[in-house]
Amino acid sequence: MSNLKINLESRSIAACPNPDLPSDLAQAFMQKTLQHQVDVYKAAETNDIILDLAPTGTGKTKAGLSVLRHNSKSNAVYIAPTNALIKQQTEAADKFVRDAGLPHIVKAASAKHIKRWRGDRVGKRSGEKLYNVLREPATIFPECGGGQPILLVTNPDIFYYATFFAYNRLDRSNIASEFYNSFATVIFDEFHLYDAKQLVSLFFYLALSKEFGYFQYNRKVVLLTATPEPACEAALRTLEYSGVKIAHIDGESKTDYLIPSQTAVRLEIRKRLDKNKLISDIANEVIQRLQTYPQQYGAVILDSLDQINRLNERLCDAGLKQLRGRITGVIEGEDRQKSAQKQVILATSTVDVGFNFEREVEPERQNLDWLIFSSRDRFAFWQRLGRVGRVLGKPQTDVPSDAIAYLPEQAWEQGIENLDCSGGREALKQMLESLDCMNRPFLEIYWRSEAFLEIAKPLLEFETFLDGLPNEDLVVKLYQTLQNILNGKRQWDYYRRRMKVLKGAEDIARKTVKEIQKDWKYVKGGQSFVMSYLRAYCPEYFDEIQSVRTSIKDIEQMIQKDKELAQDIQEYAVIIKESYAPLFRFRDSLFNSLKIYDPHNLLLDEVGETNLDPIHLLRFYEFETDGERIEVTSRAEQPYNLAFSLLVDDLEEFKNTLLCKLYAFENCSIKRMHGDVVCPTPLVIEKQLIPGVIVAETAKNRWAIMRLRKQGLECYPIFVSSYESPAPKQYTFFPSLSGILAIAAAGVALKCPDEEDFWVI
Repeated sequence: MSNLKINLESRSIAACPNPDLPSDLAQAFMQKTLQHQVDVYKAAETNDIILDLAPTGTGKTKAGLSVLRHNSKSNAVYIAPTNALIKQQTEAADKFVRDAGLPHIVKAASAKHIKRWRGDRVGKRSGEKLYNVLREPATIFPECGGGQPILLVTNPDIFYYATFFAYNRLDRSNIASEFYNSFATVIFDEFHLYDAKQLVSLFFYLALSKEFGYFQYNRKVVLLTATPEPACEAALRTLEYSGVKIAHIDGESKTDYLIPSQTAVRLEIRKRLDKNKLISDIANEVIQRLQTYPQQYGAVILDSLDQINRLNERLCDAGLKQLRGRITGVIEGEDRQKSAQKQVILATSTVDVGFNFEREVEPERQNLDWLIFSSRDRFAFWQRLGRVGRVLGKPQTDVPSDAIAYLPEQAWEQGIENLDCSGGREALKQMLESLDCMNRPFLEIYWRSEAFLEIAKPLLEFETFLDGLPNEDLVVKLYQTLQNILNGKRQWDYYRRRMKVLKGAEDIARKTVKEIQKDWKYVKGGQSFVMSYLRAYCPEYFDEIQSVRTSIKDIEQMIQKDKELAQDIQEYAVIIKESYAPLFRFRDSLFNSLKIYDPHNLLLDEVGETNLDPIHLLRFYEFETDGERIEVTSRAEQPYNLAFSLLVDDLEEFKNTLLCKLYAFENCSIKRMHGDVVCPTPLVIEKQLIPGVIVAETAKNRWAIMRLRKQGLECYPIFVSSYESPAPKQYTFFPSLSGILAIAAAGVALKCPDEEDFWVI
């Protein structure tokens, strides 16, 4: 299969001539303004939602901030996509506010920032601090004075947990109220990075702003993205049909007053090789470029942290240690800035957004002359390609750049070799859109499955607040709007009932057995939950209650007398709560990160500590631990495969009741393997319930499991044994959210822990 070579024409973007610059923007933009920035500002005068679709690196941040001027005395929030960008965007926002003469107090609000906020005035809980700083910044920061609005720069995680009532029980309602009520301007930066699940929270906020009347009170929402997702565009059109005014600003549609933004790019498209060949191929390419073009700057962006670290070792072994630097998720702060000054930057997806490869001594031409990258989907492709050859504001704009892109093998199977290599960017765009393997998987699939159970959580909270009030019908209206946006089929009553069970499980899981015996009936959702338990485990009692032969009062007395029954109910509550936990987290992570010490620079360019995913640690490194400190000693000669072990009471019962069922498994451990040989596995992961779905791999479904793996879903072998049958039986385990997506993609119903069907419609 031959490589493809295509020349991509240079790109330009329209500047705004000074005579056309609105007078109230002249000061804020320092007289240097792009047309799309002015268009965003003007569109915000008459629209509710403004999408800025300008290319990467062309000032979308400033365009979004300009909208603050339409609500200059009200609170605002800027949602930066990563913690690494919060500092950068806080500085940009602070400068903009000062230049524009706005009264806002700009505060960064990642979890680390909030933890450092003083707690002597309001208390030490993070939720309490966040609520008070939104209510009145001077409560936390007395130096601010009183009555000034705040511009909060935060991340999508905090925004999600605030708006979906996921904070501490003492604070969740207060915080949600502030996030829904106090922001007149809301800016979502790089929202195309959100996955299927994360986008649900964004659309929930937009739909609520419409149904609860916030757009009527001049709320402005700005969405910044260079690569919009078609399914998102369709969802926004549905919102537009319902009466929301939406403006789409295309930064490249104007053809007057053009200035260069990206050089021409000589692009070579290669098939992604196996790991060892890929690293060797890229290392040779980098070495050759440094020898041939010693004055040029370049970067390598790969999806895999392990690949970047192995490539780093190859270059160091070739004597290039002083010329290369790493920028990955485990490297932070000043170390990133040091790496950014190197001639060759080795990076993971952490540089996909907002990282401009700026140098202390800026060259007159582009900061990156060449780029080598891999891409799993077309959105990452265009995002990464947009990093090379940026020349906006540079004095020299006519030096072409080079790029090599590694695409999945399926791209050749699906016809990428038919690309018209003389057709430039448009031909490439059309080709990538025609390749199924370059689509982002699971978007609409998730929306058609249990996304509605996720949005039922905040809806149930709103229903409680509005009960008995004249506008209590807003909950149903909001659900129906979301139903139209996400193409759902079931009615609110169905998910309302399901969510009451989960709410009851969440609260009862925190109770002691004695508290359950005494108070279960008074726990919010408690009766719904106990009915769910009876339906799953005591169907005879459930049937009697349904036929009115037995009453809730009888069940209450039975639980009061039977301590073992109360304990079973508590254990069942924990299982239910943990099984569904992945639905109610913004980011899906199987295990919490571990702090590791890296004395040999296997992960870091400077000796020190960092946080690392335990899965990555177990697969790729040898390490020592004394129970408190984990020290990485060397790279594994051969990466380990990981497998789970599960101990159950009875194998036959397991097959009959827990296969193809969303569940939280206890007595589940992880082990390292080489082939079929189990290797010593240091204990670094605390025992916990692990949610997911276990399936039996058969000749009929093996192809489907392979397809799901190629689409990026995590799955592992799991060996299930019992005390009576120690010989393990092998199955396939899709943990956490991967389990939900796996069954959703298969287009079938699976059983939930409470015996409800998990439908994909």
